[in-house]
Amino acid sequence: MNRQQAQDLINRIRNNIAQVMVGKQDTVDWILIALLSRGHVLLEDIPGIGKTTLVTALAKTVGLTFQRIQFTPDVMPSDVTGFNLYNQKTASFEFHPGAIMSQLLLADEINRTTPKTQSSLLEAMQENQVTVDGVTYPLPKPFMVLATQNPIEQVGTYPLPEAQLDRFMLRISLGYPSIEEEMAIIKRFSSRSPLETLQPAVTVDELFALQETSDHLFCADAIRRYVAIIAKATREHRHVMLGVSPRGALMLLIAARTHAFILGRDYIIPEDVQHVIQPVMIHRIILKPEARMQHVSVADVISEILHQTPVNDT
Repeated sequence: MNRQQAQDLINRIRNNIAQVMVGKQDTVDWILIALLSRGHVLLEDIPGIGKTTLVTALAKTVGLTFQRIQFTPDVMPSDVTGFNLYNQKTASFEFHPGAIMSQLLLADEINRTTPKTQSSLLEAMQENQVTVDGVTYPLPKPFMVLATQNPIEQVGTYPLPEAQLDRFMLRISLGYPSIEEEMAIIKRFSSRSPLETLQPAVTVDELFALQETSDHLFCADAIRRYVAIIAKATREHRHVMLGVSPRGALMLLIAARTHAFILGRDYIIPEDVQHVIQPVMIHRIILKPEARMQHVSVADVISEILHQTPVNDT
């Protein structure tokens, strides 16, 4: 696939989602980066912002099978992965797939379910498979998890463990719309929802072709070194208790590569790394207690590391 064909497909995806989503082009691009990178996204925002609408529009735009799990404390791991049920007629156990057996999974309010149920997503997000009673089942391709959580309401929630957070390529939020955007939302959704008539803009095969083309962008050793230096700096920073893992460094490079791809370039530059670093790293760094007492944020630490890592040193 040449550069012009790729850009045409990317623009078709953007324009199709724009029939439903008002504004939020940056958020759509973040989701697109994760999709083309085969990554997962944690959407952290208050209810009613449009998270579910965005995910549904994405599924319809690319023609993906779509399932939604509304996580509550009583949701069991078998509800996610599936379970074996004994069939008396055949005298054998039959596998009944769970909601995870879809190409796009919306894990709504993931922090409202227990750690045991949260952990049922780990194997799927890392290895694109689930294991039930010792039998491994492959997941459909492509496979993507978009999880949501409310950062304000903490009663009855279970914080995501570091191992779970590290599986998400990006953590992003939509934010409130502007007055003009909110007026447009009210007008667009006051009668019939545009989701009802939204049609696919690209095929799954075209999505695979986009992913494959993005994989082969040129990356100089200097860029890899730049990413490695940044990752090392997060582990040695005076305010950091737990820095970015090697998986996080790899996610940073892949996200930067895909960012370059959707902009129409066939090579990565340091500005690509700088653009994606906050949503890639912000959920992977744990600060020391004294840093939080001093009102130092993870975003502050990342900005300081970027400032202290000159590009010409790579």
